[in-house]
Amino acid sequence: MLPILRTLCVFPLISFGIAQIACIDEARIRLHDASSNGDDHEGHLHGEIDLQPEGFPPLRALEDNDLSRAKAELGRYLFYDSALSQDSSMSCATCHKQEFAFTDGEALSPALHEGTFTKRNSMSLTNVAYTPFLTWVNPTITRLKNQAAGVFFGEDPAEFGVTGFESEILGRIETKTIYQQLFPPAFPYDENPWSYENIFIALEAFQMTLISNQSPYDAYISGDSNALSESAKRGLILFNSERLDCTHCHNGFNFAGPVISANTANVEMEFFNTGLYNIDGEGGLPNGDLGLAEHTSEPYDIGKFRAPTLRNIELTAPYMHDGSVETLEDVIRIYARGGRLIENGAHAGDGALSPYKSVLIDGFEITESEIEDLINFLTSLTDEKFISNENFSNPFEG
Repeated sequence: MLPILRTLCVFPLISFGIAQIACIDEARIRLHDASSNGDDHEGHLHGEIDLQPEGFPPLRALEDNDLSRAKAELGRYLFYDSALSQDSSMSCATCHKQEFAFTDGEALSPALHEGTFTKRNSMSLTNVAYTPFLTWVNPTITRLKNQAAGVFFGEDPAEFGVTGFESEILGRIETKTIYQQLFPPAFPYDENPWSYENIFIALEAFQMTLISNQSPYDAYISGDSNALSESAKRGLILFNSERLDCTHCHNGFNFAGPVISANTANVEMEFFNTGLYNIDGEGGLPNGDLGLAEHTSEPYDIGKFRAPTLRNIELTAPYMHDGSVETLEDVIRIYARGGRLIENGAHAGDGALSPYKSVLIDGFEITESEIEDLINFLTSLTDEKFISNENFSNPFEG
């Protein structure tokens, strides 16, 4: 019997099936691939995106977005195109780089104007199609097209800075030869496909293809007992143990909080205060950040943030909502302590004593060798094929 089956707590991780061999190649979305089924004579892909990644639940269908291949390919070009920002300096890929599992390696992401930054750390787009809440704290943003609109038109801070430049930026897109080829097949029933709504829908379609399920861990639970080292196997058992209780916040096939799929009836909102800060002993966070309470106005939601996926977590440092934790080892030590202690400076305070900290963050005993095992398990969630898949790469390069 595989070690993974020896631990009862692991059941949520395999409840959607143990065969997790990626099938993204069956739904190729490259523009120029004349060998693929559904191509026209110019190599433009048509047909539907496969809504059933192997080993995962089926993707939810969207009433206003049929996820055609042509639409996803258009979205890929738009994702990497800086012409969509006011001064042509920013694209989606500025803050979501493939080599970092679609994060950017920075504590806080750069905003439009030099020297300005977004409020929080860039979140990974790994398996974002299954994510019901798309930002660190806003429970109302549940569609990728709406999240994109906030990036385009938001002004606190401005990221793309489209407000006031709507016609100019849309005109840049309309006049590009590549988009004259890509927009009509993506929106064949629109007399005039050139609109921000269609841009957002195409970006959504592309991001919903970003499926990662070809890590060593996936091979292991599919039956390859050699896919994980002995240390990583011990780390997997630790991860699922009651002592560490990692799966309370990072569970299921995506090692995250709640997921949404075609099988989902209801999604419960889950955000957590992990004891990261306790400024002045009152549970405060830097810069007056309220976390989820920013949107709910409930005091008990202060400092709560969404639990991100742990898939490809090795690639997405620095960690936490503000990128204030450098390494996975540091993260583990903070949780083992039951909160972070900051002894000096403006942010001084003992997060373990925050009045808003989740009761789940109560600390645990762990040895140095167990920390190493746990890290080796977490790095087994790295999907090298995901970060090198040309279907997700910059089409303007190479």
